[in-house]
Amino acid sequence: MDVPAAKDWGGPLRMIEQAGQACLDAPGPEEAMRVLARACYDTLGDREAHLRPGALKPGEHQFFVAGVFIVSPDTKVHMLVGNIGFPPEQERLLVPIDGGHPGQVYATREKLLLKNTDDHVSFKQYLKSARMGSTIFAPMIVRGHFHGQLIMAAQARHTMREADLEVIVALSRVAVGAWLAHDGPQWLARNYPPPNAYAVDRGGLNPRD
Repeated sequence: MDVPAAKDWGGPLRMIEQAGQACLDAPGPEEAMRVLARACYDTLGDREAHLRPGALKPGEHQFFVAGVFIVSPDTKVHMLVGNIGFPPEQERLLVPIDGGHPGQVYATREKLLLKNTDDHVSFKQYLKSARMGSTIFAPMIVRGHFHGQLIMAAQARHTMREADLEVIVALSRVAVGAWLAHDGPQWLARNYPPPNAYAVDRGGLNPRD
């Protein structure tokens, strides 16, 4: 899937305003989620993090991914929706509901920032193209029901910051409202299980245990 060109969203509040309206105006739930993922992709993270010593290991390069993990109707997996930057074959990445840090967010219902994934031995690689070095997760919850989580990651360590977590959490509130407004649960029921599923196991692509 091609990555759209970066857009001038302005500051965080302007970005939330513009992306929020654009996702509400989107033609469907996945398009709405992709608007928000793109807004994160274009604006969040320290864009000079990769220049610091140790931010990248030999052979690595800075890049970003963003998307939404939606809980499947059978609550067995998180299904990737509206992604930006993932390999095309992982358009419908399926991660076990208790897998890795998405599983932790599902269990705790708490936002999560991993400034440097090297500091977390439990980190699992689910992205096919590379192991990411910094990531953020923001749950989408309405009346106690966990619908999914808005996520973003970068390869360079210490790219994602507390300020980025605050913004993605605000966007996650918009995301879940738009998901419901666009009849996301009904769309999910029609599209799960997906014909192009890319399922990974709990241990991910870099199992350590």
